[in-house]
This record gives sequence, structure tokens and C-alpha cells, in this order.
Amino acid sequence: MKLTRRGFNAAAGAAGLTLGLGTATQVFGAGDAKPKVVVIGGGTGGATAARYVAKDSKGGIDVTLIEPTKRYYTCYFSNLYIGGFRDYESLGHSYDKLASEYGINVVHDWAVSVDRKKKVVVLGSGAMVPYDKLIVSPGIDLKFESVAEGYSLADQAIYPHAWKSGTQAKLLKAKVEGMKQGGTFVMVPPPNPFRCPPGPYERISMIANYFKKNNPKAKIIVLDPKDKFSKMGLFKDGWERHYKGMIDWMPLSTLGGLKGIDTSTGEFKTDLDTFKADAGCVIPANTSGHIARIAGLANDKGWCPIEPASMKSQVDGDIYVIGDASVASAMPKSGFSANSQAKVCAMAVRGELTKSKVFPAKFANTCWSLIGPDDGIKVGATYKAGAKKIEPTAKFISKTGEDADLRKATYEESVGWYDGITKDIFG
Repeated sequence: MKLTRRGFNAAAGAAGLTLGLGTATQVFGAGDAKPKVVVIGGGTGGATAARYVAKDSKGGIDVTLIEPTKRYYTCYFSNLYIGGFRDYESLGHSYDKLASEYGINVVHDWAVSVDRKKKVVVLGSGAMVPYDKLIVSPGIDLKFESVAEGYSLADQAIYPHAWKSGTQAKLLKAKVEGMKQGGTFVMVPPPNPFRCPPGPYERISMIANYFKKNNPKAKIIVLDPKDKFSKMGLFKDGWERHYKGMIDWMPLSTLGGLKGIDTSTGEFKTDLDTFKADAGCVIPANTSGHIARIAGLANDKGWCPIEPASMKSQVDGDIYVIGDASVASAMPKSGFSANSQAKVCAMAVRGELTKSKVFPAKFANTCWSLIGPDDGIKVGATYKAGAKKIEPTAKFISKTGEDADLRKATYEESVGWYDGITKDIFG
């Protein structure tokens, strides 16, 4: 089924309810008789959850959204910016409507800790925000020490990851555009599990698309810590058709692992060989956002176990974890997944606080990728809440050999989805 902006909004129930704008006293005071929901993280999951709790409770719940940045730039579709298919500002979104139209108290500050006994969130400013229910949607952090000997946090300026929203995408684009003619670009994808499973390989495609037009003798070497990846057959087929001879993907079984990076010389050392980079992109292993871990919500693998019917934390019955930080079983860590989980969570939270009806949880995800101009592919599924984990109910994936009209329609569908989901998140 083709997904358009109108169709997405209709399915999401995106019609808004205008509420009064909350004040700073309401955010930090304890005198308001309304139940209080605090949301940490204003990305796809957090902003969606805040909007739906506020909208569907019709003013019956006081909602506070804590997010340090005043403008949110999506990680999804940033590859298209790097490849020259979008401009940077098209990825940016304001919180203004969440405050003015839905009455959400948007607080631009860092959440630095959670006192679960007192049920308050402590901000970087020192203020304390009380909650009855807390929704945590912190996204990911990056484990820079996991990459290889010689690589650290400081080296993200040399080999950008661009795996979190913000100016890293601009930096990576500048590195791609500034690479010498006929040079070598080295890409290091992250190990599983990580945000957006097809994302590194769409990025490779987009960088190759730029090189094909502007640096046709350039080479891309992919040093992968895995032996397979999402939509692998589709990407490899696309690389052969669009960028023959330009991309050299090397799996873990061939490399034997990445052993060291010398950022002064651009050398990437593996058991197989040493590769010299003129520019590169290194994406470290992912873990849940820092606030989730210091709040004690994560397991020993760094991710947050949840109850599948509600996204409620298995650690604390008054806290919910959604999006990339959660252990959502079969659901990938994607923007679509976070938006879907946020709606299930918002309904469960509203049900607990207002005794309103809660319907059985249903989830969905689609991951679109662009290989070349008008050559879009996708993979996705629908899910239900099982007894112990989120379980798939139906799956679909693009096929190799699809005609050009279908691939173009898939790309156009992804653009419609982006317009629809960002309206659904930010109003």
C-alpha cells in the first residue's frame, strides 16, 4: 500500500487539540492537581509520546517535555542530505506547536538524573521536575572505545559518525565533498544491535552517488564488523548496477576484525591488511542514552527491557522506555518504530492516569533506503505484543529485479512518509 502524507496523518490521528501554554511554575511546581507526565528526550519517540498524551487527554494531564536542543534534526533522511537529495534545513523541526497548540511544557535543558524514589527528574540547571509517570526516550549513545585501538571520542571530528542528529551530518558531507580526486573513503559500520539497520548501507550508496557525479575515480572501502546486514542482497545488487567497481564491502570473516586506527596517517589496520583513508566515516557501537543507564533502567548489555503491551520498564512500574533505547525484540531501532511505540506508550500512560480505555498494542515499522536516483527499496513488518516480547505478525521486503517505476514509487512513498511522520511528531 502506498503511504502518502495524508494517509499517514489519517492513520495516525494527527488532528490536534489546542490547549493553553504551560508556564515555568507549572513545570516545576508541585501544586497542580492534574497528574503529571514527564518525557525525557524530544526526538521521534519522546515528542510523539508527549503530543499524544497531551492531545488525547484533552488537557487532563500536565505534560512536560525535556529536551536540550531548541530545534531537532532527524537522523533519518540525513543520508539523503549527504547524497545531495535534500538540504540540511529540511531535516530540522521546531517544538513551537507542541507548546502553543498542545499545551506541552517544553523545557530546554538536560535531564541529568532521575530520583525514582522521589519521582523527580533533576535538570542541568538544578531544577527538579516531579512526575507521576515518566517516559524515557533518550535515543542512543556511542561507545567510542569499542571501535579499535587508537580511536577515541576526539576522533569523531576526523572520521565523523553522523549517527546522532545535529551538525555531524554537515561535517561528514564536507569530508565527502572535500576528499581528493581519486581518493579512498573508508566506512566502518557499527556492530549489532544499532540504530537504523539499513542506514550505514544507504549512506554508502549516497556517498557513492556523490562520487559518481563529482569524483568518479574514488573508491569506497567498507570494513564491516558483521558478515551480513539488512537488505544485503538489495544493496549489493544496487551497487553493482549504479556504482560498479567503486564499492568494496569486506565482512568480518574476511577482515578478521578492525585492530587499530592511526588518525595521523589515515591507516585502518585489520588482520587482512592495512587500508589508507583519505576520508572516512566511523560509526561506533551503540548503547542506550546516558540518562536511561544512570537511572538504572538498562540491562547489562546497555539496553532497557520493557513490557511489550505498554513499553513500561521492567525495572520501574512508573517509567516507560521507548525508541532506540528499548529492548523491542523483533522491532528494529528506527524512527518509524519509535513513533509507533510512542503511541502505544501514550495510550497506556493515559489509561493508567485517567482510567480511559486501552486497546491492544499494535506496532508497525518500515525502513526505506535510497540506493540511487529514484531507486528506493524498503523492508518492514507489523507486530503485536506477545506474552514476553514484541512479535512480528507480517513482513515485507523489496525484491531484486523490480522495474524502475516501482522503485521510483517506493522512493516517493518514503518522501511522503517523512512529511507525514514529522507532522505527526511535531504538529
